[in-house]
Amino acid sequence: QNAYQNGIFPWFSADQPILWWSPEPRMVLQVDQFRLHPSLKKTLKKFSSHPDCEIRIDSAFADVIQACARSPRHGAHGPWIVPDMINAYIDLHRAGLAHSIETWVRGELVGGLYGVAIGHAVFGESMFHRRPDASKIALAALVSLCRHHEISQIDCQQNTAHLQSLGAREIPRAEFIKRVQKLSQRPAIDWQFQPLYWRELFTFKPDSA
Repeated sequence: QNAYQNGIFPWFSADQPILWWSPEPRMVLQVDQFRLHPSLKKTLKKFSSHPDCEIRIDSAFADVIQACARSPRHGAHGPWIVPDMINAYIDLHRAGLAHSIETWVRGELVGGLYGVAIGHAVFGESMFHRRPDASKIALAALVSLCRHHEISQIDCQQNTAHLQSLGAREIPRAEFIKRVQKLSQRPAIDWQFQPLYWRELFTFKPDSA
């Protein structure tokens, strides 16, 4: 918890010691700058209206982090979410500090993400998908939840083209840490997802690019 509040996160590899990272600059998604591309908006409307599709939160945290561990990560060589790391995040989940956003279709977990939340400071860790756009749907759900609770940003850690396409941008590390320390002092939110949160997302103007 103290590490996250100071802008530091762990990144492991099987053949390396425990490493801690605090990138300069830091990749951040400002919630009000999330790019809802027209194709994704169409996908979200279809998903949110289909009775066999649902978003769940914290119903399968261990399954989500294990699925993320099996997914490749930009800049990582070999497994980066090692068993000790999985166990540590499961402990954080049990303590109410780590959460999973899950995309389900016909009772099957098809995508999702997990991260850490301290007060109003939200840190995205990793995501996975087994069907097209399943991880994007989970991220959109997280954006909706954050908007509803007036959470201003989601930490994305490092720059990738995929995150850029969704509206994430780099900011100086010092600014990021200042924001996080302030946001983490706010009361924790209720991590339950309600269908009404989709309306929060659909008020975004679709990106035309």
